[in-house]
Amino acid sequence: MNKLHLTVIFVLVFTLDCYSQQNGDNGIRNTAISSGIGLGSVLAVVVSWERNKSVLFAFIHGILSWLYVIYFVITRRPDEMK
Repeated sequence: MNKLHLTVIFVLVFTLDCYSQQNGDNGIRNTAISSGIGLGSVLAVVVSWERNKSVLFAFIHGILSWLYVIYFVITRRPDEMK
């Protein structure tokens, strides 16, 4: 099996678990989902890794999240505008 098939199976298995048990008290699951990482953090980590190739910078920029994303957009180099 290629990587695409494995990725699809992986995503389906975990989404099935999330949506299959909607009865009873979901306090623990809702807390875990709501305290996860946000889109800004993920975007900042990816952009930081592509620019710096440093785990420490990616971690710090993930904490700063949208602040770093806005900074990156303002200070992009011409070779990063693809």
